[in-house]
Amino acid sequence: MLEQPRFGQRLKELRRMRGLSQAALVGDGISTGYLSRLESGARPPTERVVTYLAKRLDVDLSAFDVPPSGTTLAQALSIAASAECEEAMDALLECLDRTDCTDPLLRWQALWMVARRWNKRGDKARELVCLEELSRIADELGLPELRCRAWVSLARCLRSTGEVSRAIKVASRAVRIARESRLSVSDTGAALMVLVSAEAEEGRLPDARAHVDELIELIGDRNGTLKAEALWSAATVRFRQGDQQAAGEYLERAIDGLDSYADLTLWIRLRLAAASLSLQSAPPRTGTAAERLKEAESALAFAGTPLLAQELLTLKAHLAFEDQRFTDARALLEELRQDELLLTYRDRIRLGVLDARLLITEGRLRNGLQQLKELGEEAHRACNVDLAAEIWRILAEALEHTHGPLDSAGS
Repeated sequence: MLEQPRFGQRLKELRRMRGLSQAALVGDGISTGYLSRLESGARPPTERVVTYLAKRLDVDLSAFDVPPSGTTLAQALSIAASAECEEAMDALLECLDRTDCTDPLLRWQALWMVARRWNKRGDKARELVCLEELSRIADELGLPELRCRAWVSLARCLRSTGEVSRAIKVASRAVRIARESRLSVSDTGAALMVLVSAEAEEGRLPDARAHVDELIELIGDRNGTLKAEALWSAATVRFRQGDQQAAGEYLERAIDGLDSYADLTLWIRLRLAAASLSLQSAPPRTGTAAERLKEAESALAFAGTPLLAQELLTLKAHLAFEDQRFTDARALLEELRQDELLLTYRDRIRLGVLDARLLITEGRLRNGLQQLKELGEEAHRACNVDLAAEIWRILAEALEHTHGPLDSAGS
C-alpha cells in the first residue's frame, strides 16, 4: 500500500496531466468525494482502488511509485491549451503561482490564457493584474505583435472599468506599435477599435471620428468579424455625434454581414448593441429593441456567458421602463442584484440611472434626484463626458416634471 500524502500528490499530478476532472476520472467505481480525500492525503488507498485508478488513467501501477515532480509550467500550459476544462485551468493557475519560470515567452502564453479566462468570467480585477504583467513581459520580449496585443487587451479592460483616460494612452501606444511595425490588418484594426471606443467615451468625438474612418478604410472589402466590429465602432461614434440614422445604418450593415456560424458571441453582442442604440434613440424605438433582444435571447443558450446574460437582463429592464412597465423593470433590476454585477462601468452607471428613475416613478423623488446627481458627478470625475451629459439631461428632465417643493417629496 502506497503511503500518503505522496500517493495523493502523484495521483493528482497524473490526473491533471491527462486533463481530467475528478468526475471524469472516478467513473462508476468510486465517488468524487473519496477521490478528493485520496488526493488530499486524508485517506490511504487500497489495492483495489489503486488498480482501478491505474486502469482509468491508462498507466502501469508503477506510475504511482514515481515521486510527484510538480507539473512544470510548460506541461500545465500544454494541458490547459488542449483540454478546455476547469481542472486544467486551475492547474495552470496553481503552476503560475508557484513556478519561478525563467522563460518569459512561456509565462506570457500562460498569462494570456489566464487573462482570457478572467475576461470570460467578467472578473476585471484579476484580468487587469494579468494584463499588466503581460504588457510588461511583452515589452521585455520586444516582439511587436505581442506588445500590440497585450496593450490592446489592457486598454480594453481599462475602458470597461471606467479608466477611460488611461485606456486612451494605452490604446494610442498599441496603435503606434502597430503602425511603426506595419502589423497585420487584424492587429492594427484591433488597436484602432479600442482607441476609438475610449475616445468616444471621453467625448473626444473628432478624434474618434478620424480614427474610425481610418479603421473603415483599413478594413476595406474584407468581411467577417473584424469588419463587423469596425462597423459597430463607426455606429457608436456616429450615434454619439447625434447622427442616429447613420449609426443605425452602420450597425445594420454589421449585423447583415456577420453569419452566426462565424462568431455566435459577436452575433449576439451586435443584437444587444442594436437594442441599446434603439432604446437610446430619441424617441426610443422600443419595437425594434424588443425584436433584437428576442433574437439575442434565442441564441444565449448556445453561446451565452454570465456577462451576456446580465447585459440582456439590463436591456430588458430599460425596455420595460420605456414601455412604462415599471413593476417589470423593478423586478428585472432586483434579479440582476442577486448576483455580482459583471457589467462594464458604463452599463453599471446606466443601470444606476434606471434605478434612480424608478425611484422617482415610485414616489421617492428626493432619493431618485440625489442618486442621479451623484451618478452624474461620478461619470464626470471618470472623464466620461458623454455619459455625464446623458445623466445631467435626465436629471434636468426629472426636475422639469417635478411638482411641489422637494421637502414634500417622498423619501
